[in-house]
Amino acid sequence: MTIEEYLIYATDFLSKKSVGTARLDSLLLMEYILNTDRAKLLHSPTTVITPTQQLALNKVLKIRARHIPIPYITHNKEFYGKNFFINKHVLVPRPESETMIDVVKDLVMHEDGLKRLCKRVGFISAADIGTGSGALGITAMLELPNLKVDLIDIDEKAIKVAAKNVVLHTIDTNVIMSNLLISTAKPYDILLCNLPYIPDDFQINLAASNEPKIAIFGGRDGLDIYHKLFKSMVNRQHKALYILTESLPSQHAGLQALAKTYGYSLTRTDDFIQLFSLV
Repeated sequence: MTIEEYLIYATDFLSKKSVGTARLDSLLLMEYILNTDRAKLLHSPTTVITPTQQLALNKVLKIRARHIPIPYITHNKEFYGKNFFINKHVLVPRPESETMIDVVKDLVMHEDGLKRLCKRVGFISAADIGTGSGALGITAMLELPNLKVDLIDIDEKAIKVAAKNVVLHTIDTNVIMSNLLISTAKPYDILLCNLPYIPDDFQINLAASNEPKIAIFGGRDGLDIYHKLFKSMVNRQHKALYILTESLPSQHAGLQALAKTYGYSLTRTDDFIQLFSLV
């Protein structure tokens, strides 16, 4: 069977399993198994696939047909132009989360924001809470060398994934297992928070249903974990100066009201991301 023939077969197979991105996913799986890139695949349609390669392709194709996310098969996901190791114990990094990197870069590089951040301790300290794969915190450090980000997660299995990505990107940082900030009294200037925010009764798609529920659902209105986060600021000796959050746009008003209750005002909203500042 040639590359073109297998692509037609795989696309048809996944389409019949209600995979909406059948052709793209077929190409991604072929790139992975054949260890090549898309351009070479598409420019070599008559290249013959070996029986061994076809067996390997059939195996991953059947896995994808069960709506297992592609990154759980290839163990790789690009985020902000960087590659991260991914497995079933962490959420697949989403494009909408990349906006948080843009917002924190604007904050740190803005003169007024930088002065406020450096005034207290002389350097910028941050925490990526609910870090999962570590994609947010690691990317923030790679983009902003003067930013030190601790990676924090409640789940031990997620912590292992984040630690693997720390090594992958040769980053010097701490990976901490903690329920929010309970296990650390360190002063943080910035909190990067992509916490579970999907309401419990929200109908997620088939692929997302294969991701860890602990990282998806946030209670009846989706804001339970954020409520705990902001409430935890009350008794901390060093309150975060800025808190960045990700949530559904329909939740933004509720999250803004919640933040205000605990002394934080909305500074910026950009798609799914909100930036709150300590008043």
